Amino acid sequence: MNDAAPAPTPAPAPRRARVRAPELIGKGGWLNTGGKELTLADLRGKCVVVDFWTFCCINCLHVLDELRELEEQHRDTLVIVGVHSPKFVHEADHQAVVDAVERYEVHHPVLDDPELTTWKQYAVRAWPTLVVIDPEGYVVAQHAGEGHANAIRTLVEELEAEHGAKGTLRRGDGPYVPPEPVATDLRFPGKAVVLPSGNLLVSDTTRHQLVELEPDGESVVRRIGDGEFREPQGLALLPDGKVVVADTVHHALRTFDPETGAIELIAGTGRQWWQGSPTSGPALDVDLSSPWDVAWWRGKVWIAMAGVHQLWTYDPETGTVEVAAGTTNEGLVDGPAAEAWFAQPSGLAAAEERLWIADSETSALRWIDTDDVVHTAVGTGLFDFGHRDGAAGQALFQHPLGVTALPDGSVAVSDTYNHALRRYDPASGEVTTLATDLREPSDAVLVGDDIVVVESARHRVTRLRLPEEAVRVESVAHRTRREATEIAPGRLRLDVVFQAPTGQKLDERYGPSTRLLVSSTPPELLLGGEGTGTDLFRELDLNPEVGEGVLHVSAMAASCDDDPANEYPACHVHQQDWGVPVTVTENGAARLPLILAGMDA
Repeated sequence: MNDAAPAPTPAPAPRRARVRAPELIGKGGWLNTGGKELTLADLRGKCVVVDFWTFCCINCLHVLDELRELEEQHRDTLVIVGVHSPKFVHEADHQAVVDAVERYEVHHPVLDDPELTTWKQYAVRAWPTLVVIDPEGYVVAQHAGEGHANAIRTLVEELEAEHGAKGTLRRGDGPYVPPEPVATDLRFPGKAVVLPSGNLLVSDTTRHQLVELEPDGESVVRRIGDGEFREPQGLALLPDGKVVVADTVHHALRTFDPETGAIELIAGTGRQWWQGSPTSGPALDVDLSSPWDVAWWRGKVWIAMAGVHQLWTYDPETGTVEVAAGTTNEGLVDGPAAEAWFAQPSGLAAAEERLWIADSETSALRWIDTDDVVHTAVGTGLFDFGHRDGAAGQALFQHPLGVTALPDGSVAVSDTYNHALRRYDPASGEVTTLATDLREPSDAVLVGDDIVVVESARHRVTRLRLPEEAVRVESVAHRTRREATEIAPGRLRLDVVFQAPTGQKLDERYGPSTRLLVSSTPPELLLGGEGTGTDLFRELDLNPEVGEGVLHVSAMAASCDDDPANEYPACHVHQQDWGVPVTVTENGAARLPLILAGMDA
């Protein structure tokens, strides 16, 4: 007689919400489809992941890389559709989107949505956001931020099984049609440096190489790298004659020796840094995150760590790296280095007493001094940008990627999305324009009395004589084209929605597995509720005297495979930063839901 209890009946899979997906509409039309206009009806029978992205956003670029393996593994059942949703005015330019799709090797259809039509239809609040649509055209999940590739893979496999059984899954090639390749010596170059020989070394970003050019900037001497680099960006000459290279997508630093041609890994593991990872230690043992530029200053290599909104340093004497400035929070906050906020720092230039910083997402020019205090010369925050000369306090840039220290103590700014070279003079506190009609300038280097500008979107370097007089440019000012969320005065309930993927649970083995950080610009917007906690909800007290501002919300959740028999389950970190423009109004909402993963009930 068998006294064993009967095996429990497996719990049925949770029913998914059934929300019909809105149509994909964008005034700019479709890319990577061979000229065909796509509709959701064309995609019926496929699992669809809609990726809301914009090409200025480093987190969006991380997600593009996260999705590549998924895209390849499920190519006969899954279609990824990028919906390009601009933050900056320049990103609404159709040719700029065409360039970005090639630059970042996007191998799926992309809808150019310059007016954020589809963004609004899907109620998206953050870049990047991923929406999963089932083969019958229903939205089944939404994810904001990074770290969701495994969850989406699991969901796609569930949808394949479910709709394969129902007969509603359609296998076969998707609608992607690659564009024709274009032959040029450089393809979206990023940064440049002058070698001791007088030649120029340029990071040929999209071709994953370095290119050495003769001083004329046109004649190719040699191409460097065959698989070592992945979208290299920043270059800096070291005292020993080697060049340190920001190997951006590999999350690493390498050196290149112009004499021997040798390439050596000096920092990074190849893995992307996540919250909770070490922030100092032996350079080859510590993860980095999208290093975008490098500079030699005060005996160390300084790193613009764009992926985590920080500055790091590499010490060649000790072979170690460590955080030098920034909290990982995205925004514009000055002060002691450990308390400062940056927003995707992307350009560095060393002067004697200052390290200049192009802080791209705040459209700001900033610097750190020898006392490790961070200052802002030009820029006000994440949402204001434009092209305005004059006093630095009211001057505007648009997503600058490069800075160059000039001999007179001023600094040239590669004002990328304004297609201009600008100048800031600390002595006068004035901003002027040196040159216009450049195409996405991303860096510049001094060569004698000339300045050589990397015109990234014209695939070339351009030599200019530094002008004695400024160019007169009509002033324009912009705000990011995102509608403010109307919220009621008084108490606001903030809910970050997170549902662990199927087969996973929150990882509580070493304490709380979630983190929520809330602050505001201006700080006076919040009378209570700011700060860090472990719950993914918060009661916020809004100041009725402050009519509008931005809520800064950073959320993180760690989930692991839910298998008691597995002593070392695979774990995944999901994280996102939101900057939510808000307007306080009597008829506004009393609850603000932000979706990290899942669906808001």
